[in-house]
Amino acid sequence: MSAVLSTRGLAKRFGSLVVAQDLSLALPRGVRYALIGPNGAGKTTLINLMTGMLRPDAGSIFLGEDEITSLAPESRVKRGLARTFQINTLFPSLSALESVTLAVLEREGHAGTWWKSLPAYRDAAGEAHEILSSLGIAKDAYRLTRELAYGRQRLLEIALALATRPKVLLLDEPAAGVPKDESADLFEAISSLASELTVLFIEHDMNVVFRFASRIIVMVGGRILVEGSPGEIARDPEVRAVYLGKAAHG
Repeated sequence: MSAVLSTRGLAKRFGSLVVAQDLSLALPRGVRYALIGPNGAGKTTLINLMTGMLRPDAGSIFLGEDEITSLAPESRVKRGLARTFQINTLFPSLSALESVTLAVLEREGHAGTWWKSLPAYRDAAGEAHEILSSLGIAKDAYRLTRELAYGRQRLLEIALALATRPKVLLLDEPAAGVPKDESADLFEAISSLASELTVLFIEHDMNVVFRFASRIIVMVGGRILVEGSPGEIARDPEVRAVYLGKAAHG
């Protein structure tokens, strides 16, 4: 199976601190990946490298067959690589529908004038409503972002990413700050995304990881320790020793 996103030998250091070493991976189309590891393992660094927020000191990044190592973050988004952050980045004074419509228009190059003639952009608004529906938050379409429960805000941030029509969606701790009873709903929505979309998410709750990931990548000390199915990761003695512990029994 060909990879939709891959890295080869990525390395990054800040002075004497090595934060990424020889990171090579290949994400096939439509697979749900979890990226796990202790704090400081390099998980967010890897996402920052793949999305262009950081430049690697060595190595290369490919989206399909095309190398994107030197592309700016916005160029990677246009080619199909989208992400969310640990802390949401939303428009508090816009409704959920307005926010996603704006993201659709940004993709189409009309964001600068959207507010002048919103009725002219009914197709964009229709697409935005469909995206909200796919995540189970269409009933919140006309509510202001700042009025939404935090879990709904995280889903709205995912909706903004989906508005770019990504091939790959990278989620940096999407459940961070979300009450535990809401995180399951959030991941249910993520798991129901289009089957052709490749998803990689960082998550610390091992119950969530083993429930929703079809593949798991374990990072330790800026390196990829192992990759495998949930069953393989749960049985791996080195993984259990350095990270999972009793969580693998859940």
